[in-house]
Amino acid sequence: MEIEKDKLLWKMAKKRVAFRRHLFTYLMVNLVMWAVWHFSNGDSFTVDGLPWPAWVTFGWGTGLAFNFYDAYYGFQDDATEREYEKLARKKKV
Repeated sequence: MEIEKDKLLWKMAKKRVAFRRHLFTYLMVNLVMWAVWHFSNGDSFTVDGLPWPAWVTFGWGTGLAFNFYDAYYGFQDDATEREYEKLARKKKV
């Protein structure tokens, strides 16, 4: 069981590092997109009243939010742990 928990911790660590890299990429790309929009006469380039980078920022940000949840809260499912323990006890009987 201890080895399995270490594998779980390793998987959690990998997901968190991947999230931080994803966040850094998101911030850098969005910074560049908003700078391009701003310095290329940004007022005239809008889609449905929003600047074009806003669509990418909102869409990608939604995916980033799901990535954050998976990395930091996805493993804290007590119901799964209880179900596992219940099945392990049944198997012993």
